[in-house]
Amino acid sequence: MELSQILCELERIAPLGDAESWDNVGLLAGDPAQDVSRAMLCIDYTRQVADEAKSAGVELVVAYHPPIFKPINRLTADGAGQLMFDAIRRGVAIFSPHTALDVADGGTNDVLADIVGLIDRSALRVADIKATQYKLVTFVPRDHIDAVANAIFDAGAGRIGDYSRCSFRSDGTGTFLGNQNTNPAVGQAGKMETADEIRIETVLPIDALTPVVTALRKAHPYEEPAFDLVLLAAPPTGRGIGRVGKFKQPTDRQQIVSILKSALRINHVLVAGPTQGLANSVAICAGAGDDLLDDALASGAEVYITGEVRHHDALRAAEAGMTVICTLHSNSERVTMTKLADRLTQSLPQVAWLVSKADRDPFEIR
Repeated sequence: MELSQILCELERIAPLGDAESWDNVGLLAGDPAQDVSRAMLCIDYTRQVADEAKSAGVELVVAYHPPIFKPINRLTADGAGQLMFDAIRRGVAIFSPHTALDVADGGTNDVLADIVGLIDRSALRVADIKATQYKLVTFVPRDHIDAVANAIFDAGAGRIGDYSRCSFRSDGTGTFLGNQNTNPAVGQAGKMETADEIRIETVLPIDALTPVVTALRKAHPYEEPAFDLVLLAAPPTGRGIGRVGKFKQPTDRQQIVSILKSALRINHVLVAGPTQGLANSVAICAGAGDDLLDDALASGAEVYITGEVRHHDALRAAEAGMTVICTLHSNSERVTMTKLADRLTQSLPQVAWLVSKADRDPFEIR
């Protein structure tokens, strides 16, 4: 199967536009046109995982944490980027979903929520509204409307969901007065003119702005075509990072610990705050939970399940009466790789989806 088809499915499961602005998600290395028959999922693309992937003969690694996070100056066989260098040399593509998967339905936070039976769940922190596209408005002489519309549609404008070449058109009258330096397509320079025009409105993705405007200028008969660009924000979806909700019934805090240890296949967790008594509500943040601790406290959650928090944040939560359960960072995320592999096996059975056995948290409790 062509990698580009797999990328479309990964994007459907976890839209990259939902990732945090500081993150580095998507295809980090590889050719979208390359063939992929075997793929491996992991949390961290370590030397052990790279060796495992090489032995398994995979052409794609889906690494939850991006192996390239900050800009790097060089890729060499013996430098800091040697694992990526080796992957590129062997033709192995690397894709990272990271925080896009944290936000996604059925992603890292939902998997933890499912484990403890969280109901009435919502995002712990709703994502900021992001500008996603422009509305383009332009004014075209009636006999040129199809030529201009087709040009901007071909350049990437006019797509709404599964529909393409979408627009709204209305009749009107344009006026203009060109000075002696103009060469108007309609009328004469130095004379007030009116023209029977059609106003056409459509939308376009932000990254299609340059080709669409270029196509508009090229196809429009006017020397200086008038057009408006309005930045549009996506409607609120309620999507966001983390999860908060209730247990199906009040649950003993020690039982929550046992459920997590069993489901995540770990022997130990770190617990701060009350360890006894029933809890009704829980907040969840897979991975590093410091940034969402204030959100968890504000939500009134009695239990906070996460991968890790800083010492003083744990103290602050405990003093507020919250039970904080830390599994270690990647232990809170790794179970999602198995769930994701199952989903991909169902939607893309042409590819053998493997889950790394060498992938593990760098810390262990002895």
